[in-house]
Amino acid sequence: MSEWDDAGRSLAGEPGGSARGRDAEHGRPDALGRERAAEYGGPERERDAEYGGAGGLERELVSAELGGDELQIEAALRPKRLAEFIGQGRVREQLSLVLESALRRQRPPDHVLMSGSPGLGKTTLAMIVAAELGAPLRITSGPALERAGDLAAILSTLAEGEVLFVDEIHRMARPAEEMLYLAMEDFRVDIVVGKGPGATAIPLEIAPFTLVGATTRAGLLPAPLRDRFGFTAHMDFYEVAELERVLARSSRLLGVDLPGDAAHEIARRSRGTPRIANRLLRRVRDFAEVRADGVITRDLAAAALNLYEVDAEGLDRLDRAVLGVLLRKFGGGPVGLSTLAVAVGEEPETVEVVAEPFLVRQGLLARTPRGRVATAAAWAHLGLTPPPDAFGAVLFGPDDLGGPL
Repeated sequence: MSEWDDAGRSLAGEPGGSARGRDAEHGRPDALGRERAAEYGGPERERDAEYGGAGGLERELVSAELGGDELQIEAALRPKRLAEFIGQGRVREQLSLVLESALRRQRPPDHVLMSGSPGLGKTTLAMIVAAELGAPLRITSGPALERAGDLAAILSTLAEGEVLFVDEIHRMARPAEEMLYLAMEDFRVDIVVGKGPGATAIPLEIAPFTLVGATTRAGLLPAPLRDRFGFTAHMDFYEVAELERVLARSSRLLGVDLPGDAAHEIARRSRGTPRIANRLLRRVRDFAEVRADGVITRDLAAAALNLYEVDAEGLDRLDRAVLGVLLRKFGGGPVGLSTLAVAVGEEPETVEVVAEPFLVRQGLLARTPRGRVATAAAWAHLGLTPPPDAFGAVLFGPDDLGGPL
């Protein structure tokens, strides 16, 4: 039995309990697990596809994607009400106004679109919207809506005021997307019967509902669909102080005694993402139970995360491999993506999608028309002396190269 199984069993109960009986109609966590398992083909396939091969435990630790084994654990840690939700203060306040005004009018609120990187709370907020409205929640995902009939089957069975959550809505098929336009505006869908000149469109009235869409790539949404959402929210990365509050809450739910300095150590390595923070907390807990009788301190947290190759700035093995190759073999660049990927031993897509976004956000890597270039901060992070003409060197003085931006 794996450590993931132990964690999920302790939080969600033994198999066969009430958790297994939750169904998709009411938007329970098991339904979300089945939906995502179907979308990605299972956790092993998802990880292999994302990281270019198997054996990526270190990569999993700092990945913001949700693995199948984590679904029950994360469900137990999710806030259930808006008042419990930590971070995203502006989004939280705006959303509370939208929901409160809808409740006072006794009408469904405007459709809601949430965008942002994985692991920032989009799914949690969708569940909170339904809870605050006291309405049932129906969960599906964009890749599951391959045909217009798939969407029509869901829309025609919605109850009045029900919340429909579509995860990864930008991956919805075009026929379903075009049907959604009319459903969002007029609460009606046209069912086409027959083919060719004899085809007939039969209008079908549907109950007023609220659509909550979530996307990690808002730019891929067509403008006609994006414009039909009455409220659009962008989820930002979390500050370290906010992640400390997330960890404090999660540690209470997990029954873990987490001192403030240990929470700070975990938070600063979590890439600004609550999902990663919770995952690192569980690994630190495991380390403490095996090697320190369950007592967590700041030094123990640092030792545990170092063991899993997550450094003080949140970089993992792949991140440091990309920087190391770029600096030691190519003198800081510029170097092409394909060349860099071959040197690291990964697929180009893995380097571009998994490693680069965080390195760019930390100011360690720059994408230029000539290729990838390491900044002066990257040299400092690996303890190397940058050349005088290093990219970004003019932005730093001698005392400013102590770490990444």
